[in-house]
Amino acid sequence: MNPNTLSPAPVRLPADSGGPEDESFRPVLFDAADPGTASALDRLRDSGRIREVHDSVEEQLTELVTCLDPGTDRSERGLATASEAARAGLPADRYGTWAWYPWSGRLVRVLPRESFRLVRTDRNRDKITRAEQAALLHRRIGVIGLSVGECAALTCAMEGVGGSFRLADFDRLGLSNLNRLRGGVHELGQEKAVLCARRMYELDPYLDVEVHRRGVTEESVAEFFADGLDLLVEECDTPWVKVAAREHARRRRIPVLMDANDRGLLDVERFDLEPTRPLCHGRIGTTTSADVAGLDRAAQIRFLLDIVDEDGLSPAMTDALGRIGTSLSSWPQLASGVMLGGALVTDAARRILLGGHLPSGRYYVDLDRLLAPGRSSVPEPAAGAAR
Repeated sequence: MNPNTLSPAPVRLPADSGGPEDESFRPVLFDAADPGTASALDRLRDSGRIREVHDSVEEQLTELVTCLDPGTDRSERGLATASEAARAGLPADRYGTWAWYPWSGRLVRVLPRESFRLVRTDRNRDKITRAEQAALLHRRIGVIGLSVGECAALTCAMEGVGGSFRLADFDRLGLSNLNRLRGGVHELGQEKAVLCARRMYELDPYLDVEVHRRGVTEESVAEFFADGLDLLVEECDTPWVKVAAREHARRRRIPVLMDANDRGLLDVERFDLEPTRPLCHGRIGTTTSADVAGLDRAAQIRFLLDIVDEDGLSPAMTDALGRIGTSLSSWPQLASGVMLGGALVTDAARRILLGGHLPSGRYYVDLDRLLAPGRSSVPEPAAGAAR
């Protein structure tokens, strides 16, 4: 049973779901076919917590029948007949799932789980086959650090790479984050992990998303890895977390991905295939998490530069190093780089989780080089030619 599904009678509402300090992130699901759902939704309406109702299930049903059979008779009568058959005898008002989102007050009706996911991912075919999609939706991905990691988590969820997620970040959304994170000014001060989970559930209410609101600490790291992860995305800038997460991942043979957010660097560590592989490709030697627990700010930066290879940084990042803390407040990051990182992580995660060949190593998708003058494979038009 989906952990978000509540018995319709009596409806139980999250204690924090009604006020401006609402920090809930899981929708409440109601099976429209359950005899108690109608009265449960009436009680929810009476509570004043429903602000908007969205019911496009008939349009979704039309999409379902055309996804199942692209050759379906598209006439009004043909679609009505096919839709009725897809409901398998259920009357229209008792078909699907009602999802209530406490943080927005929206009540939304969607297709049943399997049908919803078939339609939502149908345009992935056959870059991802239906069999592959089903396999991916049974995988669990952990994401530590939800600045760069937020885009990776959302892109994975959007593509259907993973059906279960574990998110960890202690930080809250700040105004300076809005140059690269999805968010609105009405969400400033809210937890990044909560905001990310909400966006994922708004894509797919049937996801299973856990949130570790205090991030990963010595007390919580074992819990974060408990019950198994199939893949870890590590995007934290705290040295202890970087090392401790890899120690736990290697011990459990979990592959680790990291987007460095500079020059399109994607870092791949296949601990699932190489359980004795040195952490960070051997760049940190035999250093353990205990060794880096007490580093000061300058030593932390030095350690992070050893991990990402200072000599390989972009000119802009190299120039920034000596100015952080004086004329720059922190590392420079761009939305375009973060979005690229989300794409790279998702593509790599899909390949790994489907058993594809992706060895450990570092992969660069450096747009400054790829889009440099003279690199285009399309010849320049002749003089005087129309452009």
